[in-house]
Amino acid sequence: QLQLVESGGGLVQPGGSLRLSCAASGFTLNNYAISWFRQAPGKEREGLSCISSSGTRTNYADSVKGRFTISRDNAENAVYLEMNSLKPEDTAVYYCAAGAPCLTTIHTRPSEYEYWGQGTQVTVSS
Repeated sequence: QLQLVESGGGLVQPGGSLRLSCAASGFTLNNYAISWFRQAPGKEREGLSCISSSGTRTNYADSVKGRFTISRDNAENAVYLEMNSLKPEDTAVYYCAAGAPCLTTIHTRPSEYEYWGQGTQVTVSS
């Protein structure tokens, strides 16, 4: 079964940090650029960051630039999203997706992606 699996979500206090992981099952992530999205209740899905298949290109949404860092370890077949200085407004379900390129922008149309994970909940609250 070909799928992406996110992990690492949880409850964190404002100002805290979390590291999300995106792993592939049944295929190799190395050939894909990976993007991270999030969706809060009542809001549209937001593209946060992407990384090229080689890891040489990254892009960030303004809302997370300077606080979130995307990286990948192709040997581990995984992509990570390091989230620092978390705010209550970062509360959402976080998803990774594979299939769209990561060149100069984050592709946001779901139809451009071949694979999506099931999401992991991040809650920022005191």
